[in-house]
Amino acid sequence: MKSLNEIQIPDFTKEEYLATPRPFEWLNAFAENNFQLMQMLEQVSKQASSVGVKNFKSLFKAYQKSLKTQDSNIILNSTNFEGQELQLDCGMWTCDDFGVTGTDKFGFEFVACMHPIMPVQRLINIDSKTEKLKIAFKKGFQWRSVIVDKKTLASNNSILSLADFGVAVNSENSRYLVRYLSELESMNYERIPELNSVGRLGWIPECGFSPYVENLVFDGDATFKHFFESVRSYGSYEKWLEVAKSVRSGKSIPARIILAASFASVLVEQCGGLPFFVHLWGNTEGGKTVALMLAASVWANPRLGEYVHSFNGTGVAQELSAGFVNSLPLILDELQIVKEKKDFDQLIYQLTEGVGRQRGAKTGGLQKTGTWNNCIITSGEMPISGSGSGGGAVNRIIDVEYTTAIFENPVYVAETIKKNYGYAGRDFIENISDSTVLEDIRAKHKEYLKLLQQSESTDKQSMSAALILTADFYATKLIFKDGNNLDIEDIRPFLSTKTDVSQNMRAYEYIMDVVAMNENRFVSDISSAKEGSEIWGKIDNDYIYFNATKFNAVLRDGGYNSASFLSWLKANNLIDVDKKQISKNKKIGKLAVRCIWLKRETESVIPDGFREYSGGFCPFD
Repeated sequence: MKSLNEIQIPDFTKEEYLATPRPFEWLNAFAENNFQLMQMLEQVSKQASSVGVKNFKSLFKAYQKSLKTQDSNIILNSTNFEGQELQLDCGMWTCDDFGVTGTDKFGFEFVACMHPIMPVQRLINIDSKTEKLKIAFKKGFQWRSVIVDKKTLASNNSILSLADFGVAVNSENSRYLVRYLSELESMNYERIPELNSVGRLGWIPECGFSPYVENLVFDGDATFKHFFESVRSYGSYEKWLEVAKSVRSGKSIPARIILAASFASVLVEQCGGLPFFVHLWGNTEGGKTVALMLAASVWANPRLGEYVHSFNGTGVAQELSAGFVNSLPLILDELQIVKEKKDFDQLIYQLTEGVGRQRGAKTGGLQKTGTWNNCIITSGEMPISGSGSGGGAVNRIIDVEYTTAIFENPVYVAETIKKNYGYAGRDFIENISDSTVLEDIRAKHKEYLKLLQQSESTDKQSMSAALILTADFYATKLIFKDGNNLDIEDIRPFLSTKTDVSQNMRAYEYIMDVVAMNENRFVSDISSAKEGSEIWGKIDNDYIYFNATKFNAVLRDGGYNSASFLSWLKANNLIDVDKKQISKNKKIGKLAVRCIWLKRETESVIPDGFREYSGGFCPFD
């Protein structure tokens, strides 16, 4: 290569600069060596200025663009980073292992970045249709990458967030880096590969099922990346099938229901269902965690912390996780580690709602609200709902209790599925994605639903159970081919009846139990009360007179809403009320106090499922 001093620049006239391509063709001959080209550009620009042509650099840039129009494959000045993924046209920028630099109109050099950096992929989110760029950068000897919103790359301030990932950007060079990345993408729109991307799992309209869509790239929150990557196939499908079939052929109905619920999750949306819980509970050492791992192994790596997570997280975290898995099951282990054990109704309502809460975005406005339509599979040493849980909460849960060990050899099951997983779920999706098969599945679901609705189960419980039975029927037909699918009688014992779901009926049972257990606190004659004992009311042949303040406190302690319960008692003619208030005055001892007058009359309207007994009314045994 000749030195600059050895190269003789022709004495081009002003007319040649303005009316012919000769000066530009001569300079462009140095295009193979970007460094020499930039040197010669400065020299020729000075000569052009001396003959009255002040805008030579702009003219040369226009000349280069005209060449690219003639042949889009020609790159006159390219990125020259060692180990670069792509070779891109970098226009007037100097891009080498020393970083990215440019020159201003006065010829002064400025730095856009102190190290190699370039866009290497354009990602189109198939959910939101928004674009992101994958930015590759090299520090030391290693290339790294980060996926960034276009909005972040468009602002001198927001692009500073790339510093958190290791990019050398600060308030001094941020505007140049914004300009550089924007220009490189514009100049290389056809060269930069464009791929579909997604930030969640599950069914995606008109595209298929994530992550099984071909050439699909994850562009979501970095905290969910390991979650996304856990959904994959590993090991041997045959070994997994061997273990799963042995579980299905065993006597453990709970294990079979949990496995079926994992398949059922992807049918919730397709069959018009609602999100629901399947909660496995029982004593320790029963194998419930292994059962959850088996359910996870249908789709993903079942190791704890990979796809299976614990309840040790905030409600917001669980909501975001539900939105991320979307159609796949959300699997949460160890309910008992939650600090507040009194009431899980909020968690149940939150997750079975299928829609996240609206939250403000840092940049103003609202964040995109997450949605999901799946099965939430959980485990613990206790039921997820208590006696005080609302009927709506009970209605959304299938509580599966086990009293004996779930697996004959839980250690073998766990070790096998840790090494072999993720095949059955993909196989299931590929088999049911055909529109004809989906129509058959919907018809089968309706068939099961109709049969279940003939029992005492509620409609929501029946719908959830029908999804489990339908999924197990088709998993048996398409995956296992062993004829061991669940039937209605297998799942019926775990379904709540309409009486179970009625919170007011359960509240009535609770309050009558309290009265029976504290009979000494209800006196016919105040003089017969034990000295120093707390009096809650009195009893005669017609009523139980329950001190209103204590009545409300007892209900509150049991987790019930007294206003709702009292309204139900009044509607069912089980209490006597004042004209203006639900409580009435009653003289107990020397004082008249406000009491709830619970009727003991046999002609009172008794709710369905209740019968008379000597102290009032109680549920059938």
